[in-house]
Amino acid sequence: MHAHVGDRIVVRGLHVGDAGCRGVILEIRGQSGEPPYLVGWSDGHEALYFPASDARIEGKAPKRRRPSDD
Repeated sequence: MHAHVGDRIVVRGLHVGDAGCRGVILEIRGQSGEPPYLVGWSDGHEALYFPASDARIEGKAPKRRRPSDD
């Protein structure tokens, strides 16, 4: 698995009905985009993550747009 800072990571739930987890990769700790990754998870915590087969990389998270001053 290869990723870049800013990519989104999605982890499927382990059992039917389990919610999955989503996060944004904050740092790459491995070589050439390989794990482990420091991930900022959607619930607000950060953790070092070693992805398993239930994880996928979705590419960069969209940038938030600022409201215009119109």
